[in-house]
Amino acid sequence: MDLRRVTNWRLWILVTGVLMAQPVFAQGVIKGDAAKAQQIVTTVCAACHGTDGNSAIPVNPSLAGQHPEYTYKQLANFKAQGGKPAERANAVMGGMVANLSEDDMKNLATYFAGQKAKPRAARDEKLVKQGEAIYRGGIAAKGVPACAACHAPNGAGMPAQFPRLAGQHADYTAAQLKAFRGGQRANDTAQMMRGAAAKMSDQEITAVAEYISGLR
Repeated sequence: MDLRRVTNWRLWILVTGVLMAQPVFAQGVIKGDAAKAQQIVTTVCAACHGTDGNSAIPVNPSLAGQHPEYTYKQLANFKAQGGKPAERANAVMGGMVANLSEDDMKNLATYFAGQKAKPRAARDEKLVKQGEAIYRGGIAAKGVPACAACHAPNGAGMPAQFPRLAGQHADYTAAQLKAFRGGQRANDTAQMMRGAAAKMSDQEITAVAEYISGLR
């Protein structure tokens, strides 16, 4: 038995337990006015994410049903503030959020949280089987934890803690895992996603992304 591997898993469980005991997103519970977000959705968000938050473009994420705390955090992270660069670098989103106020971002997060996510089907049965094993059980040989531990077995996530993944476009999920792995995206809490993705191959990332796309 590799005691270092056992220790790493125990440490991961301990850290996850601590994070689950309190909100991961520092701003706390988000309460905005969905009605006030509708004009912004129509003029700014709809082209890429759909008016109801169900993106028809595989490289753009669906936002419908996402926990408002997570959506708000991403919007805030895209925004360069106080002379500091954005925590999550993206030229398109950086421009979109540049003129949004704090209330605008909270209102948008609340609006999209209230939209119903449309179910999506996975496309490749072989990938789904591999992806399910990773999502539910991790990759013990590499020290990759199970996605379900934080994002729930059905991909629903945990409000104010971990984002919803169910039904997300496989292309988008895979791109984000690769961005975490390569360090291009670094706005995850306690480097949890970077740590997990760093140990995954392209094949494993593709498989778990495919499985997630079919979760409901």
